[in-house]
Amino acid sequence: MKETTVLVTGGTGFLGAYIIDELVRQGYAVRALRRNSSKLPFFIPQPTWDNVEWVEGDILDVVSLQDALVGVDAVIHSAAVVSFAKEDRRQMYQVNVDGTANVMNMALEAGIKRVVHISSVAALGRTADGGMVDEEKKWEDTKINTHYAKSKYRGELEVWRAMGEGLPAVILNPSTILGYGDWHSSSSAIFRNMYNGFPWYSPGINGFVAVQDVARATVAMLQNDITESRFIVNGDNWPFKKLLETIADGFNRRRPHRQTTPLLAAIAWRMEKVKSFFSGHKPLLTKESARVAHSKTRFNNQKILNTLPGFQFTPLERAISEACEQYKAQQGA
Repeated sequence: MKETTVLVTGGTGFLGAYIIDELVRQGYAVRALRRNSSKLPFFIPQPTWDNVEWVEGDILDVVSLQDALVGVDAVIHSAAVVSFAKEDRRQMYQVNVDGTANVMNMALEAGIKRVVHISSVAALGRTADGGMVDEEKKWEDTKINTHYAKSKYRGELEVWRAMGEGLPAVILNPSTILGYGDWHSSSSAIFRNMYNGFPWYSPGINGFVAVQDVARATVAMLQNDITESRFIVNGDNWPFKKLLETIADGFNRRRPHRQTTPLLAAIAWRMEKVKSFFSGHKPLLTKESARVAHSKTRFNNQKILNTLPGFQFTPLERAISEACEQYKAQQGA
């Protein structure tokens, strides 16, 4: 029986790296697209990388995509730019929308048998009042939605269009992903902030999920034939205060004890903008991320649990505790 070959985009990113690790564990032949400037993530064991066929390319380069798809059975498209910074918007729309269109078009042309597109719950839109969001929610262009959300929504439209043209694809919408990674980027920065004693918390509510769970769900979706559907991948809905307290406890740090208000948040993101101008580092807080932290949105995960028999989400307390131990070991603490 022929070994299934899977092409992964975004394989050097936080989630993409864990997806590759799960594919290798399950015996897939893995090919991954990689820009020549990308480094292999340190948080995945070297034996995993030894089992990956790396192809130099970029999802904005259709020729390299075309070459990478030769002999491939399935595609997991996880490449994306996640940012709330204004200066990243142009690149974010290019990668998240145009890049996704390229992947779908080339997959159609190559006759790929299965595509799993990693979107985000952001593409479904948020609620301001704590409402529950499920897969049937219709996108509304409101000020609560960030440019990241808009880019992922438009990227999804390209996937739906390709499915309409016959591409056998499915969409996964993870909530905020938590786990051990590079805490200088992506959602892993939450852990760095709490390790450094960040004192503030916001009154918002959001969905969170362990990175390994998203990787397992992604690979599980390769193994069924459901198409033209989307699935929320969300472990639990927590107040930001509970999340930050749990991480602080994992690091034996003082819990955050100052609640932000919209006014304080507005002052804070402006101060961060000035500080980043002089430091050259991206701000920890932006106008958009401050707005998200004050919104209250819950995400319903029942559809994926009903679809994948035996699949269970890792309790967030356990996922956070395990990640904190890994971060502490990395810091020599």
